[in-house]
Formats: sequence, structure tokens, C-alpha cells
Amino acid sequence: MAPAIPAHDLLDGTTLPAVGFGTYPLRDDECVEAVGSAIAAGYRLLDTAVNYGNEAAVGEAVRRAEVDRDELVVASKLPGRDHGYDEAVASVRGSLRALGLERIDLHLIHWPNPSVDRYAEAWRALVDLQRDGLVRSIGVSNFTEAHLVRIIDETGVTPVVNQIEMHPHFPQAPMRAVHERLGIRTESWSPLGKRNAPLDEPAVTGPAARLGVTPGQVILRWQVQLGSVPVPKSATPERQRANLDLFGFELTDAEVADISALARVDGRLFGGDPDTHEEM
Repeated sequence: MAPAIPAHDLLDGTTLPAVGFGTYPLRDDECVEAVGSAIAAGYRLLDTAVNYGNEAAVGEAVRRAEVDRDELVVASKLPGRDHGYDEAVASVRGSLRALGLERIDLHLIHWPNPSVDRYAEAWRALVDLQRDGLVRSIGVSNFTEAHLVRIIDETGVTPVVNQIEMHPHFPQAPMRAVHERLGIRTESWSPLGKRNAPLDEPAVTGPAARLGVTPGQVILRWQVQLGSVPVPKSATPERQRANLDLFGFELTDAEVADISALARVDGRLFGGDPDTHEEM
């Protein structure tokens, strides 16, 4: 039997599992198989995006799954090129068609695309789509405090989630404080740090040895204890299960602080405009 995963209460009265499954860069049959395996392992939050090119595969895996649809939180994202009110509405409807689902449980603006400056219009569209029942919850990704304040001031609606790059080299303390103040749940993309993952750092290997878990599990547990929702990706069933097995052990406050102290000035994995990266 798949383990029960704790969930966070969101501002709009819905809940979000404490760990999600990331699907970039999975495509086609590999994606269907990996998402199906993840659901069987116990994942209930599935993270996709228009830019990932795999919404159809994620939707197919959901339809094949021997899990009630209402148990799953399917999240997708509006790309920067689809900002503007009408464009955003059309994009979300396109995602629904690609997924082959009657609703999207969580839809995010993938990034604010500030040079175009139409993210507030896109946010109004998501507010209306939520009102119309096509989207259950709405949020954003890669937004700064200024971007968040603007859309909240203009619509009176606060995003339930801001998905941001977060890992031990980039722990995002200032943005997490902003989220805490506004009642927004932090989600973490690249939660381990990808190629720069500090799996060999004593701050990580020490707790791993003490607890009898892997360094990757230590980093993901660090995410959980900071209140963030990590969305790790793996196509390997064994790794999927390990990435979800985070609730039978606990880091000390000192261990959490030591991992956070791995922060680097150059912690970001990518530079330039986020929309140029498929991860976004």
C-alpha cells in the first residue's frame, strides 16, 4: 500500500501534498510510465507545464492510474508567451485539452515575463477561470515580492503557491519570509540542486549516516522541515519511493541550519530569462 503523505492547507481552502512529483524533462511513453509508477508509489501531486511538452502524457498516466481522480492534484503552468487575458484563457483551455481532464487542480503562471509586463492580465484570467471551475487553485512560479504584491493589489486574490528555485545552495530565506507573511505556500523546483547537489557535503552526509537514509532524502527532508513542497523528478521507481519516504525521520534544528548555511551567492542554477529554459 502506498504511504499516506501529509498535506498543507492552502489559502483557498484546498490542500497540497507535502511532496510532489516533477515531470521535466520526461516525454511520451517514458513520461506515462514514470508518472504511473510515481502514482503507484504514493505521489498525489503531479507537476507539469506547457513548456515541458508532456501534458498529454501526464493526463494519460492519470487516466490509467488505479487511483480516484479526486485524490490527485494535477498542476500545470501558463508559459510567458501566453500572458494577456485572452491568451491566458486560451492557454489554459489548451492545457485542459492536452491533459484530457475536466479540470486542472493547480495552475501557475510559469514566470512573470517582466519585459512584456502582462502577468497581471494573465493573473486576472486565472482568477476568472477558477471562478468558472476550470481550475481549482491558482498560483505563480518564479515571482518576486514586487510581482506578488502587484497582482494581489490589483485583484484582491493571493496566489496559493509560488514555485521557486530552492535548494541548499539557494535556500531562498527572503522569499520564504515573504510567502510566510502573505500566506503563500513555497514550492521548490530543482529541490536537490541538480548537477550542483551537495550530496557529499558533511552537513548532508552526517545526518544521512546518523539516520540511515540517503543524502538526497536528507535534502528533501530539509525542504519539508522548512515548510516547502519539493517536486523531485525521477523515472526510477526505487528512487521515486526514496524521494517520497521522508516522514519517518527528522533532522535536528542544528542540522537544518547547517544545510541552510551551504547557501552560495551564485546558488542559482540558471541565469538570464527563465522562459528560455525548459525547466521554466
